[in-house]
Amino acid sequence: MRKLVALGVIGLFAATAQTAVADENAELEIDGQKFVTKLEAPADSPLSEILSGWRFRNDETQALQTDDFENPAMIFAEYGSELWETADGEAGKSCADCHGDAAESMKGVRASMPKWHEGKKTLFALEDHINWSREEHQKAKPWKWESQEMLAMTSFIGLQSRGMPVNVKTDGPAKEWWEKGKELYYTRVGQLDMACAHCHENNYGNMIRADHLSQGQINGFPVYRLKWQGMGSIHRRFKGCMDNIRATPYKRGSDEFTALELYLASRGQGLSVETPSLRN
Repeated sequence: MRKLVALGVIGLFAATAQTAVADENAELEIDGQKFVTKLEAPADSPLSEILSGWRFRNDETQALQTDDFENPAMIFAEYGSELWETADGEAGKSCADCHGDAAESMKGVRASMPKWHEGKKTLFALEDHINWSREEHQKAKPWKWESQEMLAMTSFIGLQSRGMPVNVKTDGPAKEWWEKGKELYYTRVGQLDMACAHCHENNYGNMIRADHLSQGQINGFPVYRLKWQGMGSIHRRFKGCMDNIRATPYKRGSDEFTALELYLASRGQGLSVETPSLRN
């Protein structure tokens, strides 16, 4: 029965495939800065080319991201800049007290996430780094993964890397995590018996109902989704995908989602960081 349901869903891709709702040849430029949203795929990639999710959005959504004044995600980045300067915790320190100007100290951080944390001997997403710093240096309580504060801070820190190429490390101690993420990407789960690859590798560019399927690149996260009317983390998007195929999702911040994040980031190596981006 599960395989019959899955076959029905896969058939839906072909049945609803149609001309793209956006100009997939459009180029992203913000305040005169040009972004890399399309790359020739490396020889070992399962994709023929690497495409940012921005290329799959409709014209109106694409246009909103090109204007920081109109992009609602920028409100979160602005809140993050306030939090950066605000003292917190028993230590009474702000992020700026230790790290100074975020434009300098945080430049390139988002582009390299997730990465191995030598002190904790584990792979850290950006959210993990933020909470570790809060507990270690500010003596403050950690923020919840999807809290407004966390989304604001990840937006602000990510903004400092905007335009830089995604550049994550997949060797050394991170290799095991990358391999785990790859396994998860191709593993069928849920009542619909589907894997990430069914949508984002085999059917990107097609329509499924009202959704224009992208390659699932994560170079823009956290993103403001019009569907959510708010910001969301990479792990929230993972959970939504698992919910859609009627699978039991892993928790935000879990080893499984962090490993999957590393694998997906590696698939988009070289794309420009778009944080904070806008999606449908």
